[in-house]
Order: sequence, then C-alpha cells, then structure tokens
Amino acid sequence: MSSGKSEFFRADLLQDAVVRNLQVLSESAQRLSEEVKSRYAAVEWRKIADFRNRLVHDYLGVDLEIVWHVIETDLPELK
Repeated sequence: MSSGKSEFFRADLLQDAVVRNLQVLSESAQRLSEEVKSRYAAVEWRKIADFRNRLVHDYLGVDLEIVWHVIETDLPELK
C-alpha cells in the first residue's frame, strides 16, 4: 500500500477533506455550460454527477476504496 493510500485510510480528517473536495469538484463540473462539456465530450460528465450524488446523499455508504480509486485513476485523467 502506498504511503499516500495508507495515510488516507488512517486519517479520518483527511478522508473528510478529500470527500468534501471531491464534492465541490463534481458539483462544479455539473455547473459547467453545455458548450464547455461538449468541447470535452470524452469526459464522462454523467458519471461525475452520479459520483457527486453518491458522496452527498450516501454518507454512510461512501466506499473509501472507490474514493481512493477515483483519486488514483480518474483525477489525473480529468486534470
């Protein structure tokens, strides 16, 4: 396990901060204009919105393994 991952799973405050920042990022993505979204059609905007809804409305059901996967895999590509 990488030191970043082990720290993430060890620190509740870090988990809360990461989840909150992912909420803000995904909420912001939902508010982009259709023009911007169409310019970046390869981005899976619907999946970002679905992820946001899961984070916001399913606090007790948030799977931190999925959150970590998003951090490792999806965020670099989205950047």
